[in-house]
Amino acid sequence: MKQNVLITGGTGFIGKKLTKILLERGYSVSILTRNSKPNTEGVTYYIWDVSSQNIEEAAVLKADYIIHLAGENIAEQKWTAKRKAEIRESRTQSAQLIYNVLKKHNKRIEAFVSASGIGFYGAINGEGICTENTLPANDFIGTTCQEWEKSADLMAGLGIRTVKIRTGLVLGKDEGILKKLTPIFKRGLGSALGSGKQYMPWIHIQDLCMMYIEAIENEKMTGAYNATINDSTTNLTFSKELANSFGYSIWLPNVPAFLIRLAMGEMASIVLSGRRVSSDKVKSLGFRFQFKNLTKALKDCLK
Repeated sequence: MKQNVLITGGTGFIGKKLTKILLERGYSVSILTRNSKPNTEGVTYYIWDVSSQNIEEAAVLKADYIIHLAGENIAEQKWTAKRKAEIRESRTQSAQLIYNVLKKHNKRIEAFVSASGIGFYGAINGEGICTENTLPANDFIGTTCQEWEKSADLMAGLGIRTVKIRTGLVLGKDEGILKKLTPIFKRGLGSALGSGKQYMPWIHIQDLCMMYIEAIENEKMTGAYNATINDSTTNLTFSKELANSFGYSIWLPNVPAFLIRLAMGEMASIVLSGRRVSSDKVKSLGFRFQFKNLTKALKDCLK
């Protein structure tokens, strides 16, 4: 009988790619979604509503593994007080809902794998390299990631192996950060943001999905792991490489930081700051990244 992986946020950018890979590897997949969808071969959809704490419990009871990707997009709207609450609660309350079902039925799954972010380390600039042991930040994204991970740790309290994937900028075809930048750079209008010196730890969608696979299949994985390529890519480096992918060199000046802050408000911190992040911990377990070179990663995403 096929092992079942339940994915929250399974209809999003990462979830769709991960579902495809899981099916190819012989798993069956269940997806929790807010809107009813017809089942397909190997994929069963279940309904949940986090705000009202309603869920089709069968989704959880059927699962051998759970991958928790659900959460409001942090870069979709300005960070009003209301929006901040939605970002935080979409991550923590969804995990709480799953925990409630697991505890109620004394259900033991093989592993619970939760998304997190390198924002755990805060909106900082500097040469220091963050490892999984680096202390968390107390800014909005830092505290949100801490609460996100604490909600995942509820599963560990039930004796379930729990893994937290602290993810950098995800590169994928027509999705993620490239979905926003490609139309601009394709027209020859690309430029660096702010100083351009802020680091941009990135990861290719294929490598990120394989890291989630590793997390469910490798019983040695537990706790937090950084999911980034530590190649010291800055915003200027990234911008130059992306422009080069479209056959030109950047000619426009950097977009001034004050204009970005004016347009984005507090949310500007996610593009004007950056940090170097080590992925040595996951590599020490034998995990190997397929896309370690930014030029090749962009070429694959833009082909």
